[in-house]
Amino acid sequence: MKKPTFVISAAALGLIAVALVLGLRPGSDPVAAVQTASVVSVDSPSLARLGNQQVSPDELKALLAALAPEVRQQMRGNRAALEGWIRARLAEKAVLEQADAQGWRQRPEVERQTRAAAEQIVFRDYLQSVSQVPAGYPSEEELKQAYDAGKANWTAPALYRVSQIFLAATEPQTVEAVRRQALELSKKAQASPAEFSTLASRFSQDRTSAERGGDSGFQPLQQLVPPVREAVARLKVGAVSDPVQSAAGFHVIKLTEQQPPRGATLDEVRERLTQALRAQRQEQIAKAYLDGMLDTATLSIDGAQLSKVLEEGL
Repeated sequence: MKKPTFVISAAALGLIAVALVLGLRPGSDPVAAVQTASVVSVDSPSLARLGNQQVSPDELKALLAALAPEVRQQMRGNRAALEGWIRARLAEKAVLEQADAQGWRQRPEVERQTRAAAEQIVFRDYLQSVSQVPAGYPSEEELKQAYDAGKANWTAPALYRVSQIFLAATEPQTVEAVRRQALELSKKAQASPAEFSTLASRFSQDRTSAERGGDSGFQPLQQLVPPVREAVARLKVGAVSDPVQSAAGFHVIKLTEQQPPRGATLDEVRERLTQALRAQRQEQIAKAYLDGMLDTATLSIDGAQLSKVLEEGL
């Protein structure tokens, strides 16, 4: 049985794309992270296959390693998203196999783009290596000053304490039967909300929360999968929802408590603020390095030639 999760939508392709663009550690490369892992030996174990193509366990590990820690932790609990990435990666490899068979990599325009991409990777990684931020930055005092300066912008989102009865429904032939069971449990819980925890303990297939009477703890709305998020946003405290269908199955939701937004403390934003300050400092160091490169030799720009190129380009 697939373990349900409120975190991250099962719309796997969009999620993976966003995670790779926004969640990569500075200096990591999504192309390198995937392509390096795709070179596997004949004896390497296969996680999934499509014709001549395969995805190895090491390739999936490389994907997870390239993500930011908090995104990686969420992805580990979302099998639907991971399986979606595996399917997409196999399809990509199959397309690349066809392209290689037709000599696509040797096309002049592809070679130009490949050289340009390689130059950017080398430039970025080398620049990062010469613009390292001191390990002790920011100091506690610098961190506090930055926090105080932007204190009005640091807010903790509203939190929702949610309980659920989860019924798995991943096979098409069982969806309708599970829907009927979820509807029956929903009606019972709506008629007697006080019995929700008993019903969750008995029927919910998410055993972790079922052991707590369905309680999933406090979570911000953005950490809930969209169908559940929409249902929770409409509920009043103490109310029970109709069955909500997600990629993993059906959820009967009870909103047990809600906390309004509030100002975040320094400890709550310490990690994010530290990362932001270090990224800002690295940009400053990199800019100073580039400016220094321009100052080491005489720079000249031929205005006539520049005008000629612009005119020809028009």
